[in-house]
Amino acid sequence: MSEGLRERKKRQTRQRICEAALGLFVARGFDKVTIAEVAAAADVSVNTLYNYFEAKEDLVLPPDEASPQRLADIVRARQPGESAAQAVLGRLRDELRRHDRKVGLTAGFGPVFEMMRAAPTLTARLEDLGRQMTDALAMVLAEETGAAPDDQTPRVVASQIGWFHSLVYSEIGRRIVAGEEPARIAEALLELLDVVEEMLGERVLGYATRSRRLR
Repeated sequence: MSEGLRERKKRQTRQRICEAALGLFVARGFDKVTIAEVAAAADVSVNTLYNYFEAKEDLVLPPDEASPQRLADIVRARQPGESAAQAVLGRLRDELRRHDRKVGLTAGFGPVFEMMRAAPTLTARLEDLGRQMTDALAMVLAEETGAAPDDQTPRVVASQIGWFHSLVYSEIGRRIVAGEEPARIAEALLELLDVVEEMLGERVLGYATRSRRLR
């Protein structure tokens, strides 16, 4: 279905607001820029800006991109014969190979990452997002495996998956700040995921494997 004029204008306005916000945040620091200044730079009213973004942090971490359901959604979409951990490993590898913006492998992301790291509210938001991702994943694993209420296995497996997911992001950030090129970072992170997979063990790697459908 093609994008209508209304939807295209909304997308363009949203993009313009985000670009204006990031430019100001990188130049002056997240905490030193007001919503009114972002609205003025994007040539929209403050009320219009809030129609697109409920909070200032959403300008950097939009809920549709930094979703608490990210890991749960990846696992829900896994293929027959694929486990929860394998699904997340596969998605991360795919994003790394494509230099996807979801993992920060885009040109010019270094200053944005440093800005985020310097803002306590954004680092707190990222930490909370990680916890929410793990909680949501644990619920999906418990539901799909039929785990008993006192069975801690879904929580442990979700924590392991959440751990290596966070590890990828923190390592990318470290290498970006060090000035490494996206291609080199992707190569190094793919090697890291190979090590992670070797270290996880069969119980985690095989947990919640989706049944193969009969033809």
